[in-house]
Amino acid sequence: MVPVCPTDALPPGEAIRVTADVPAPVAVFNVDGEFYAIDDTCTHQDASLADGWLEGCAVECPLHASCFDLRTGMPSGPPAKTPVRTHAVTVVDGVVHLQVGVAAEGAA
Repeated sequence: MVPVCPTDALPPGEAIRVTADVPAPVAVFNVDGEFYAIDDTCTHQDASLADGWLEGCAVECPLHASCFDLRTGMPSGPPAKTPVRTHAVTVVDGVVHLQVGVAAEGAA
């Protein structure tokens, strides 16, 4: 497990990009107190999803507006056609932890 940050350091509606101790960048999101993690790079073009716009459990890529479901990694429409990987997230003693390589429950 990779410690990301204390829960209060990632407010609802915000994201953080994790690059340390992971093979590829991962974006961690706080959706109303629920934490989700997906690969940070859009599958359409090289853009950081942590820099995107969050609406509910979906993030919109800042480059070409592809949207991805944070729970499954699935794109909701073009231009992206390929899903992003999801990663399990746990909170232990008030700290968000990322489980790289462990798919989130319900992921595609």
